[in-house]
Amino acid sequence: MDNKIKAVMFDSKPYDVESFADKLKAAGISTKFIEAKLNEDTVELAKDCGAVIVFVNDDLSAPVIDKLWKMGVKLVALRCAGFNNVDVRAAFGKLHVVRVPAYSPYAVAEHAMAMLLTSIRRIHKAYNRTKDFNFSLSGLTGTDLHGKTVGVVGTGKIGKVFIDICRGFGMEVLAYDPFPDEKSGINYVSLEELFKKSDIISLHCPLTKDTKHIINSDSVEMMKKGVVLVNTSRGGLIDSDALLEGIKSRKIGAACLDVYEEESDIFFEDRSGHIMNDDLLARLVTMPNVLITSHQAFLTKEALENIAETTVENISKFFNQNETCNEICYQCGKAEKCRKMRSQKCF
Repeated sequence: MDNKIKAVMFDSKPYDVESFADKLKAAGISTKFIEAKLNEDTVELAKDCGAVIVFVNDDLSAPVIDKLWKMGVKLVALRCAGFNNVDVRAAFGKLHVVRVPAYSPYAVAEHAMAMLLTSIRRIHKAYNRTKDFNFSLSGLTGTDLHGKTVGVVGTGKIGKVFIDICRGFGMEVLAYDPFPDEKSGINYVSLEELFKKSDIISLHCPLTKDTKHIINSDSVEMMKKGVVLVNTSRGGLIDSDALLEGIKSRKIGAACLDVYEEESDIFFEDRSGHIMNDDLLARLVTMPNVLITSHQAFLTKEALENIAETTVENISKFFNQNETCNEICYQCGKAEKCRKMRSQKCF
């Protein structure tokens, strides 16, 4: 085991240190834990390190990647599944990028259902009332989930777990995925049909150029009046302006958001003593039918344990065994000669 592996973890929180520290030390990886996010201003903190460990709101744009490469960094280890914050084409040939493809689909799917139930049964409102000894039921009338139609966009591991949960409530499930699993027994429909027929729409797809603003003014126009939107994936899937207009026009009956399009400088931090400069988010927070959590769907003990184990294994195998099992696809155009399936480095 090479005991000289040096890494730096950006955007680290106390729960990251708790779940990662012992595992990194046991693997012989000397690690600095940095609270600041990775960007052009903080990239110098990676000096003398072979790897950087990053999260969803760290900046892996071309300028940052170039600086890391020139400093001698060889590996970017994402401690998450999504990599929309990485300029993959800029990374190709310079930095290897690995991720955690699956840590706990149950954590995210269960949080999505928790938000949905909280919203439609007014649990958050009831909680706030009873803290003031107000036990009135006025204004707390909810709706059943049983018999409702839920549209699930994206049927990867998380989407499938969410579908199973919905079926347990007796809901009718419609799903859309550009790569449907024909053996799953899931009722796949077109995106347009899903928008038109669903009482509830839950997003479980990655953020790509094809899915950015998949919820927009045109798609909202197709939806049922009173539709409930749930997003525990990436904020950029929803056009925030279209969302606000849909809520104001009463077309969208409720929104459950664990992510937000412009969250990078807001979420994961205590902003309670600051003026909120994001007027759109401030407006959404005031809406009585909008429920927002701060990108916490992944945050369970089980998920944190799995994330740490996979990330440490990714780093260790890269430096000690010359393997990259969870390397992202850089879209290099060499599909017929792709080495990813053989766990070899892509370049």
